[in-house]
Amino acid sequence: MSDNDSLHEHLEADAQEDNDLNESEVGLTPAKAVLPALIHLLPVASRPFFPGQAVPLLMDAAHWSETLKAVGETEHKILGVVLVGCETAEEATPSDFYRIGTACRVHRVHEQKGHMQVLVECLQRFRLQKWVANRPPFAACVDYLPEPSGRPDDQVKAYAMAVINTIKELLPLNPLYVEELKMFLDRFGPEDPSHLADFAASLTTSTKEQLQEVLETVPLLPRMEKVLVVLNNELELARAQQKIRRTVEERMQKQQREFFLREQLKVIQKELGIAKDDRTAEIDKFRERMKALTLTEEAQKRVDEELEKMAILETGSPEYSVTRNYLDWITLLPWGKHSKDKLDLKRARRILDRDHYGLEDVKTRILEFLAVGIHKGEIAGAIVLLVGPPGVGKTSIGRSIADTLGRRFYRFSVGGIRDEAEIKGHRRTYIGAMPGKFIQAVKDAGTANPVIMLDEIDKIGASYRGDPASALLEVLDPEQNVDFLDHYLDLRFDLSKVLFVCTANQTDTIPGPLLDRMEVIQLSGYIAEEKLQIARRYLLPRQIARAGLARDAIKVNVATLRALIEGYARDAGVRRLEKQLGKIVRKGAVKLLEDAPVPIQVGPADLKDYLGSPVFRDERKLSGPGVVTGLAWTAMGGATLSIEAVRIHTLGRGYKLTGQLGDVMKESADIAYGYVVSRAAALGADPEFFEKAFIHLHVPAGATRKDGPSAGVTMASALLSLARNQPVRRIAMTGEITLTGEVFPVGGIREKLIAARRAGIKEIILPADNAGEFDEVPEHIRKGLTIHFATRFEDLVPRLFRGEKG
Repeated sequence: MSDNDSLHEHLEADAQEDNDLNESEVGLTPAKAVLPALIHLLPVASRPFFPGQAVPLLMDAAHWSETLKAVGETEHKILGVVLVGCETAEEATPSDFYRIGTACRVHRVHEQKGHMQVLVECLQRFRLQKWVANRPPFAACVDYLPEPSGRPDDQVKAYAMAVINTIKELLPLNPLYVEELKMFLDRFGPEDPSHLADFAASLTTSTKEQLQEVLETVPLLPRMEKVLVVLNNELELARAQQKIRRTVEERMQKQQREFFLREQLKVIQKELGIAKDDRTAEIDKFRERMKALTLTEEAQKRVDEELEKMAILETGSPEYSVTRNYLDWITLLPWGKHSKDKLDLKRARRILDRDHYGLEDVKTRILEFLAVGIHKGEIAGAIVLLVGPPGVGKTSIGRSIADTLGRRFYRFSVGGIRDEAEIKGHRRTYIGAMPGKFIQAVKDAGTANPVIMLDEIDKIGASYRGDPASALLEVLDPEQNVDFLDHYLDLRFDLSKVLFVCTANQTDTIPGPLLDRMEVIQLSGYIAEEKLQIARRYLLPRQIARAGLARDAIKVNVATLRALIEGYARDAGVRRLEKQLGKIVRKGAVKLLEDAPVPIQVGPADLKDYLGSPVFRDERKLSGPGVVTGLAWTAMGGATLSIEAVRIHTLGRGYKLTGQLGDVMKESADIAYGYVVSRAAALGADPEFFEKAFIHLHVPAGATRKDGPSAGVTMASALLSLARNQPVRRIAMTGEITLTGEVFPVGGIREKLIAARRAGIKEIILPADNAGEFDEVPEHIRKGLTIHFATRFEDLVPRLFRGEKG
């Protein structure tokens, strides 16, 4: 026999038993009180049902249609509704059912679109005794738990009054409770404490576990105690919600009141002619701005079109905001507004001398540039590129150029820019679009001919977003920037009157087409005497003023400044020097607050207390056969470079290189080795030395990468010194060598001479082809140096060793 057949037999037997009972006890028991012992079960996952309720249910037809069909086939139409502990009723198993549920009579079933709407009347509590069907449709034998009867005692009455009073407090806080109470009073009276307790529990939004606990508490007094607890919790929650709602409503009412008053004020002002609405005011503002501008025909036409569009757009629409921002940008640009240049050469020379010490060749180049502009009557269509090590004053020279011309100055760094839109602007396809950096610069400057400085132009990058360096061509080229087209404006703007000043540490990374359009001005590093004067005249007074101290509060004498420059700030620029002076001034400010005598005197011996141990020490004077000092150029300025050669063994000829050398220097080493080996006898060395010698050539500071075509002569000299077993004199050199012994010219002569002076080397060998460049080096740098020019390597050999004659 199947489970379903067995279930039908149980149900039929149960129905017959109910009929017999009804016939024998008619008139003694209400019909609804006679409930079957075997019923179908329906799991619910949200909350339990209480006796005395009429509850609508919405359930999935696919899962529960069989259950409701089975209930409909019974005469009593009783369904047991039981809470389950799982998340959804569809996944419930017998182990998920709570032991106590509520017997309900099904009154109406309506199926629509895969769902079933069921109205049930909750009658009485029951306890599960035995499962008859443990799969849907669920069925079980149950025991019913009768409601407490009899006249309630005084304690129960007191609890009932407390429950009623709490419900009364809830009624004003939530209108839904009023309807629920009316439905309860239609069926029961307040003198029915059991149903009153169940009704009160059903009103709350407590958790299903708390409500199930109330359902399982059959004795009246404990049940009412629990109901009173959950009811008071509900009251506190409703009060908090009411308070929050009242606060929000007050705020909204205040905002609405202000909005209506403001709108009324606008209408009143408009009627009286005192004010206009926002759109009209904006349009009038743009038209007023345009009166002071000289727009091109194309720009005027575009502005008129945008103003017409703005006049018909809703002020709250995104398109209105985009159009307004576009017109704001166009009308803020200085169309046709140019500041008048102060073309006075004497004034320009005075400003340059005031702001900068030394740099005479740079000042001369700038004055020549200005003189050409004076003859033309205007300075336009020029791109000045200031190239030099960090801290030599490139940015401040750009400011001085703007001061000499009386123009507005705008500076921004292009280092690291990888998006072409930063240069040419974003297209107006989204809300946050903006013009490029150059249109922003012109707008902020307020004139169409400012001085715009582009810092770090050698560090501009390229990425998948475009090539900003190529985009700069259109901006900087005087032939193209007359009609510069910004993507945001989509209008031609004349940038030809702008003076562009660019800065870079080196020109190697600047694209050729861009570099070709620039007027390059080289700024080399400062020698110690120049740094001394800069520190005395500019840096120290500026640091004292920044610290808020009196001008003579701290005294740093010349000897101290020399020691500071030699030990702590030996780089090409003066930025590190200013930082060290700033440290001294700050420590001096602390001492002044500690009642130190004024002025504070800082001597050479005090530098260690102020700045710690010296950063730079005298370079070791490497000596011996195979050791030669070369001169190198770096982005930080000139530097001395010692090269060492040593014979490792005589087991076989050859050589190896160390010292982080680049491809160019490796080639120079190969050429130098080949030349010296092939010309050993003519150069005074034993040819047999190289037959068996394995030589190691090393450039110290191996952690620093070195490359460049200027070390060939130095490497050849080191190899020759090793082969002749003679040390080289205290001399420095630079130049490239060929396999035939020709000495080729190199770059960075000024920086290399400064490096030699810094290292205390007075005798230098240069390529003969660099004689012209040497003549252009300022006299104060050449002073005291002995220069030997070489066309071929044989020319410099007599200068290398003592006792030889050239």
